[in-house]
Amino acid sequence: MNEFVVALGWLGVFSPMALGAVGSVIGCAIAGQAAIGAMVDTESGYGRYIGVSVMPSSNVIYGIVIMFSLQREITPETAPGLFGIGALAGVALLLSAVYQGGVCASAIHASKTKPEIFGLSLAPAAIVEGFSVFAFVFALVLAGGIPIAGVVG
Repeated sequence: MNEFVVALGWLGVFSPMALGAVGSVIGCAIAGQAAIGAMVDTESGYGRYIGVSVMPSSNVIYGIVIMFSLQREITPETAPGLFGIGALAGVALLLSAVYQGGVCASAIHASKTKPEIFGLSLAPAAIVEGFSVFAFVFALVLAGGIPIAGVVG
């Protein structure tokens, strides 16, 4: 039983990075497809379309930092906390990246026909990014409460 609990701890440590990466891939692909479509339909502004399409990639960075903040000795006592924080933060990052990709795609579609709203159309993507930041900060704060080997908190 202890081996299973420890395995869940390991899963929790690496989940934020892995799930953040999966979400970033999906989100960037969704927005990237919209960027390619916009480039076919417009005569200029290609760089901004590509720039917007990479916005969901920030979630993998958050996941990497969370993963490093969770690294410590994994014992049956620390594993449940590591799993809970890592898995839930990872799911939050994944979903945020996917939905941010959709929002970015909408911003690209809208701004190709009405270029003057480009900046304003990015506000919803920034709001979605804010939820990633909330999950990121929440995970970092909670990770500080999980004991490191030999330290009683």
